[in-house]
Amino acid sequence: MKLFFDGGCRPNPGRIEVAVVALGVTYFESDLRFGSNNDAEWLAVNHALRVAARLGATDLQLLGDSATVIDRVNGTVKWRADEFEAHRAPFESLRSSFVRVRVRRIKRSQNLAGIVLAKRHSGR
Repeated sequence: MKLFFDGGCRPNPGRIEVAVVALGVTYFESDLRFGSNNDAEWLAVNHALRVAARLGATDLQLLGDSATVIDRVNGTVKWRADEFEAHRAPFESLRSSFVRVRVRRIKRSQNLAGIVLAKRHSGR
């Protein structure tokens, strides 16, 4: 199953909102907590995993535009004792319940979840 994910906050840092698009349906959560745009992306990828679990998926392709998240979960950038380490355990815990999880970076213009978030703030 393909799931598009994106997170954001306005201002940065600010209140976080996330969106996931799966099977043509948007799963949106707003006012999650106060944090940075990177925190928002981590919450979004975890939201995608929770949505996939609710939908009964076992083989996932997560599509997002955050190099920060995608490079770490794919192992192209090492996890260090940095600001993102707190996001590692929740992600790994959620990911472990699936048979296969692939995470791929796409262009922002291709990210359906990002398009949803942008439209919410443009008034369209």
